[in-house]
Amino acid sequence: MIRILLADDHAIVRAGLRALLDSGVAESDSVDVEVIGEVATAEEAVSFCATTEVDLVLMDLRFGPGKSGAQATAAVRELPSPPNVLVVTNYDTDADILGAIEAGACGYILKDTPPAELMAAVRSAAAGESVLSPSVASKLMTRVRKPDTTLSPREIEVLRLVADGLSNRDIGRRLFLSETTVKSHLVHIYSKLGVKSRTSAVARAREQGAI
Repeated sequence: MIRILLADDHAIVRAGLRALLDSGVAESDSVDVEVIGEVATAEEAVSFCATTEVDLVLMDLRFGPGKSGAQATAAVRELPSPPNVLVVTNYDTDADILGAIEAGACGYILKDTPPAELMAAVRSAAAGESVLSPSVASKLMTRVRKPDTTLSPREIEVLRLVADGLSNRDIGRRLFLSETTVKSHLVHIYSKLGVKSRTSAVARAREQGAI
């Protein structure tokens, strides 16, 4: 029996996942799956797993105010008897993918994944196997092959704040960095993206799906 918790802040998404899982069970005698709970916040996901035996959490990444899905994943994986975590999200930027994997997720798939592939991902993730959507796997391979031209998680964080219109001083305050460190990050960002300005850096990063 694969006991599943659905963690997503949209009720319609949770209903859709439950319907897909239920239909998958009905169509296959080899899949023994039960959705034992649904939560709408990252905090609730951690609390549920701390008090209930769960085999697999289908975790979204963004819940609005409060913890992120990556933070919840890290907290869940630190529990005495942690369930595996399969991220199911709409987001596939480098920062999101790396953040989730570094937090301990064993899989990362997108919400437009076909039902049959979702069921296969659930089985694999429940067994602790690595599961990645093709587009996510491609991004990771690109990062491995071109480490000198791929932005680091911190550089992406800095660039997102640049995109929000923050000055170097404000970015430093937000990230607890000196202005000199922020400028150093920007120099590396410009070099990796092949640009010479903040505006161009943001535009190029968006084209590449980095932010």
